[in-house]
Amino acid sequence: MTGSGSFHVTTPSDREIAMTRVFEVPRQLVFEAITQPELVSQWLLGPPGWSMPVCEIDLRVGGKYRYVWRHQNGKEMASGGEFREIVPPERLVATERFEDPWYPGEGIATWTLAEAGGTTTLILTMLYDSQQTRDVALRTGMEKGVAISFDRLEELVAGGGRE
Repeated sequence: MTGSGSFHVTTPSDREIAMTRVFEVPRQLVFEAITQPELVSQWLLGPPGWSMPVCEIDLRVGGKYRYVWRHQNGKEMASGGEFREIVPPERLVATERFEDPWYPGEGIATWTLAEAGGTTTLILTMLYDSQQTRDVALRTGMEKGVAISFDRLEELVAGGGRE
């Protein structure tokens, strides 16, 4: 589908979108950056102009998370969900539902981190209720926002990851 540098987007099934990115740091650093509120709020912002004034994470199976993004024009967008599986530092599974939904139902986000020689391959797979819902997500251009966010994540972990 789409690929730029170490970021690639595929559709492994009629209900899934998989986004893959390689980070030149150990997976523990990447796992911390995707699970700690003070770090998530620095990189999970999508296109320029957005901030994350609310980032709540109760990192335990059954625990909830909630993110609120605010654009510089004042518009807000919020989503949240529940953690279903947590295997540090290799796997994280959570539901995703937007408070003002732009797609029906909820998605399931699976974050898989594999490390080889100090390099981490992160695969974020979104599973939707139907092919129609997956296609709605693809039409929004969401992968561009994820690519930009992953670039920020790279800067964050690279800055704190090497001695």
